Amino acid sequence: QLQSKILILTVCAAGIGGTFQYGYNISIINAPTSYIQTFMNETWMERTGVPLESDVILLLWSFTVSAYPLGGLTGAVVAGPMAIMLGRKMSLLLNNVFVIIAAILSGFSRMAKSFEMIMLSRFFTGINAGVSMNIQPMYLAESAPKKLRGAVALTSASFTALGLVLGQVVGLRELLGGEQSWPFLLASNVVPALIQLTALPWLPESPRYLLIDRGDKESCISALQKLRGNSDLSAELEEMLAEQAAVKGQRAKNPWELFQNPSLRWQLMSIVVLSSAMQLCGNDSMYFYAAYVFQEAGIPRDKIPYVVIGTGSCELITSVTCNMIIDYTGRRPLLLGGYIFMAGWATVFMVALSQQNQISWMPYVSMACIFAYILSFGIGPAGVTGVLPTEVFDQMSRPAAYMICGSLLWFNLFLVGTAFPFIVKSLAHFCYVPFLVVCICTALYVGFFLPETKGKSFLEISEEFKRQNFKAQTHGVFYKGPEEIKSTLL
Repeated sequence: QLQSKILILTVCAAGIGGTFQYGYNISIINAPTSYIQTFMNETWMERTGVPLESDVILLLWSFTVSAYPLGGLTGAVVAGPMAIMLGRKMSLLLNNVFVIIAAILSGFSRMAKSFEMIMLSRFFTGINAGVSMNIQPMYLAESAPKKLRGAVALTSASFTALGLVLGQVVGLRELLGGEQSWPFLLASNVVPALIQLTALPWLPESPRYLLIDRGDKESCISALQKLRGNSDLSAELEEMLAEQAAVKGQRAKNPWELFQNPSLRWQLMSIVVLSSAMQLCGNDSMYFYAAYVFQEAGIPRDKIPYVVIGTGSCELITSVTCNMIIDYTGRRPLLLGGYIFMAGWATVFMVALSQQNQISWMPYVSMACIFAYILSFGIGPAGVTGVLPTEVFDQMSRPAAYMICGSLLWFNLFLVGTAFPFIVKSLAHFCYVPFLVVCICTALYVGFFLPETKGKSFLEISEEFKRQNFKAQTHGVFYKGPEEIKSTLL
């Protein structure tokens, strides 16, 4: 049972202006695509008197879309230094400045007759998402009690899915997805930012950051009392002091230092594999296929946006379910199950696509595969991937680990977005083969190399990875007698 409403409020305030924005801004751009392309053409005509070629419009549109992951990559890189210098909470608050700038740019773009403002606004929106996707899970996992750490940090994925669904709903023609209202749709991301700016200042900073990074024990105890209510804090404080002693004299690490450190080899390998797989598993590409498959299944074109909302809702339902079960089942079973199921559904999906024109009921199988694939992604990979860097790295390495994670995530999002149309062109119905290979390889990695982190303190997890990193030395090199054996077994 949660002993304090403050923890729930902290989760909501961090989420609404954090990863909610990532999901929301990914989906609001889909509805006004044709209107924005028309606006680009009209604006160019007014300036030069010559209409744009359709290829040029497509190129300008792809610049607009790719400005978002480019901004995300920038945000992921600046998130680490922000988290160290400003603290977790202040970084999230300051991050809203980027969204406010973006909302002003896109909101006034039509009035200013400038499609460049839309591109720039997408870049700033990306920076906001890049920062929040790194700092929010870190802030929440450091603020949560050990037994709820997984569930609390995983709310980041639930807020992403909620943003995705709400973006799809707000983008309907009846709401803000019409021809006259698209600037308001693009500027509507200012609302969650204002909610966070109103709520988050009243809530506590991460107790771990206050004690270990700032050395401020009084503020740490005050933050813990707010978050835990009246429960006994001595055990938790003792654990934090032990972690503080373990990193005493160290400064926050840079990303390249993690690559040079042999004691972090497996932790780094794990987050590189899982962060890359999260985008390279083809979940986002399922949304790309959704409209085509639904049309083939006989759903009228004007009804498709409503059915697509169902796909977003799938991810939301599973991430909320995952929230409830992660601290019972553990992290490994959810990741392993998610990737194995996705591999299975990808195979069925490709068979269904290839038989779509031969067998009358195949479009329904394809449709079921889309929902099943998104459900499998939501139950494990979507949420657990964001929790792991907090758990497997110590306080000094954590911001740098999130910078690596975030950079990979955004780079791969850009890579898949750019490459997928070409993959479809060359592999046709078998376009999911690369994603199938990624799912199988990731499942094998999780099965053989990733230790379970459920219910363990950060120090216990560090010790487990230390044994894995120095397995070879522990067997032979360190043997000097009984005294040494005792120390290497610690």
